[in-house]
Amino acid sequence: MKVRQQLAAFRTILTKEILRFMRIWIQTVVPPAITMGLYFIIFGNLIGSQLEDVHGYRYMDYIVPGVILMAIITNTYANVVSSFYMSKFAHFVEEMLVSPMPNYLILLGYVAGGVARGLLVGIVVTVVAMFFTTLKVHNPFVIITVVVLTAMLFSLGGFINAIYAKSFDDISIIPTFVLTPLIYLGGIFYSIDMLPEFWQKVSLGNPILYMINAMRYGMLGVSDIDVSTALAIIVLFVVVLFGFSLYLLHKGVGLRN
Repeated sequence: MKVRQQLAAFRTILTKEILRFMRIWIQTVVPPAITMGLYFIIFGNLIGSQLEDVHGYRYMDYIVPGVILMAIITNTYANVVSSFYMSKFAHFVEEMLVSPMPNYLILLGYVAGGVARGLLVGIVVTVVAMFFTTLKVHNPFVIITVVVLTAMLFSLGGFINAIYAKSFDDISIIPTFVLTPLIYLGGIFYSIDMLPEFWQKVSLGNPILYMINAMRYGMLGVSDIDVSTALAIIVLFVVVLFGFSLYLLHKGVGLRN
């Protein structure tokens, strides 16, 4: 395919993905705003007002970066896993696979769609957060980098989940039993300095911890993890999952069986 044709193919998949979640915006955009608003009210205002400052910041201010990133993580993952699985279920993924379109363009199109939904939800949740606190920006470059890389990472995770899924139940197993525990144990609502030494070391095995802390550094300038290390780990995960996703597409795993 020529470059112009490749761009047209990519735009087509991306446009389809954006129109897909925008047509049902009341299910894809509004619920995260309501859910995160409840987090701000319950954890930030009601419980947070009874707690001491964390690293020199009010508890509400401290949890805002993590809550925003949590919304981005869950929505990027959900968008891609549901969309690509539906393409398998409806058997129109075969049309893309037999077309001249390279596999990496198929993957990039779905990932870009997930990132688009994640960014939109992130913006909406950020606006909601402004009703509860004054947002701070310490390093905008770090914020943008973390948000985009995290959205890409969990879009790829959703893609892999969709490839292996054999039923609608399979697309909810990983989010329920793996993703949710990792998110809540990723330092959104606490600093790992509050944990016993053993559990601090265990927490370092949670990749989401690095994303949350990098985001917190970008907004507040504080982090439990070295920011350069956190960014390097996120990039590594993106590269590995992207390569693995391409491998699965080339092999036709879950698609040609």
